[in-house]
This record gives sequence, structure tokens and C-alpha cells, in this order.
Amino acid sequence: MSDELLTEVRDGIARMTFNRPHERNALGPTTIEDMNAFVREVEHRDDVRVILLSGTGEHFMAGGNVKSFAQMVKEMDAAERRRMFEERIHKMHIMFYTMARMRQPIVAAVRGGCAGVGLSFVLACDMAVASDTAFFTMGYIHIGTSPDGSSTYYLPRTVGRKKAMELALLGDRFPAADAERYGIINKVVPDAELDAQAEEIAQRLARGPAVAIGNTKRLLNASLQNGIEAQLQMEGEMFGICAGSEDWAEGVSAFAEKRKTRFKGR
Repeated sequence: MSDELLTEVRDGIARMTFNRPHERNALGPTTIEDMNAFVREVEHRDDVRVILLSGTGEHFMAGGNVKSFAQMVKEMDAAERRRMFEERIHKMHIMFYTMARMRQPIVAAVRGGCAGVGLSFVLACDMAVASDTAFFTMGYIHIGTSPDGSSTYYLPRTVGRKKAMELALLGDRFPAADAERYGIINKVVPDAELDAQAEEIAQRLARGPAVAIGNTKRLLNASLQNGIEAQLQMEGEMFGICAGSEDWAEGVSAFAEKRKTRFKGR
């Protein structure tokens, strides 16, 4: 794994940190490969309860590496560019599918610029907290392309169709306060408090009942496609799975005994 992505697993939390601060953490093929490898590794690890995604330096992610795109215009013809980008984006999309599928919730900590695929990552995360320095833009339209990174799936479901059209077609920049109002992030905090706030959320999730948390994520994601009958069937199945877990037995026992829970994640 390269140094473009910093990774660590500690205290139930898998940390992924974009690490190209000299390029505002712009995403490149190596970062994509590293992320795909890491999420595949941690997806089935019982000691990983939550993923925390952030960026080094002053910015979360400036989107794709547009400087490299400009070089491609000089070196590749239209057919070559089309073929190369379709292959690259489909490889990246494996990661976004894994992010949605994996049982662990994913929390984003955002400061500074969050543009293009950077915003796609935030939308794909299950929760997000942002610094009051953060600003956001879809940005794709400004370089003559349509969005990727699952943003066209999540954006209209998060902000509504009309607002999604506005953000995607105009590509205007908006501050963290608006991102919170649109439902793209959960909360805005002072910049000095961002890391501590994101860590606190991750730790709370890591200490929680992993089976119930994973099933809840699966249910909420499935509700975006399911009809009521399928969703109610799934709710019954997921509750049954939880009821067979050690954490459910601990949770109801702690409630009856009026004490704090001691979840073990199984």
C-alpha cells in the first residue's frame, strides 16, 4: 500500500486518511487501489466496528486529479480517454458498492475543500461531521463531465430532485452550514473540535451492538428501493437475527437490571 492513503485499525475503528495534502488530497488511481484493498480487508474483520474517513492537511478532498486529466488531453485521443476513464471509474465504484454493503458504519470528518468525488465520498458515508471551515461543490460540470462515485444515487435521495439538479448542474460552492441544512452532513463544529467530535462518534459506534448497527444500516439502505411489504419482511428477519445475538441478551438484561450495557459486538 502506498503512502497516498494512511490506514490504521485501533480500538475497533479502521481509519482511512487521504494523504496527498500537496494536491489537496486529489484522488488518483493509486489511492483508489489502496482504498479498495483496505475496505476488502476490514469488511469481514470482527475487530473492526466502524470506519473513520478523513484527509490530511487543510482539505478533505479536491476531487479528481484534474492536472493529470489535462495531460491526458495532450497524450490520448478521445476513444482512448473514454476507454481509460470507464475502466478507472468502474474500478473505483467497486469500493463505493463495498461501502454500502459492509455492515460497519462509515463516518466522514470533513475540513476545508470537499469537491467532486470528495463530495461523493461524503454522500456515500453513513454519517459525516464537518468543520466550520468546510466548503462543498459537486464541481464536475466545471470540467465538462457528469458526476461519478455514486453521487447521482445518493444526492437526490438526500437533498431532493430539484436541489440535486441545482447542485449538480450549476456546480456552485456552498458552506458547511448549507450542507448540514441539506442533510449532506450531520453537524458542523468549530475546526479545532472536528477531530475530537468525529472520534467521539466513531468510538460510540465502536462500543455499540455491532449486529444491531450492521442490520440497521442494511435496513435503511434497503428502504431506498424496497416496497413496504419487502421492507417489513426484512425488518422481521433483521430483528430475529438481533434477538439471537449476545448483545441483544446483554441489552435487555442491562435494561431490566438498570445498569449500563457492556456490548461485545456479537
